[in-house]
Amino acid sequence: MATLRELEAAIKQLPESDVRQLSVWLQEYLDDMWDQQIETDVVSGKLDKLIAKAEVDILANRVRDLDEVLHNS
Repeated sequence: MATLRELEAAIKQLPESDVRQLSVWLQEYLDDMWDQQIETDVVSGKLDKLIAKAEVDILANRVRDLDEVLHNS
């Protein structure tokens, strides 16, 4: 197994197009890891309180559209 420093040195030797491809792959890998963690947290009940609070806020109309939040910041 290569060390992080070895990987960094190897990446610096790659052509830019390969580095860009690696970047896309790494982001997809991280996204998959995040999805798996969320699934694990949902199954374990770790998110139950947050989900319940969100449901209460939705029923009480205490939410805003994400586009509104992003464009009015």
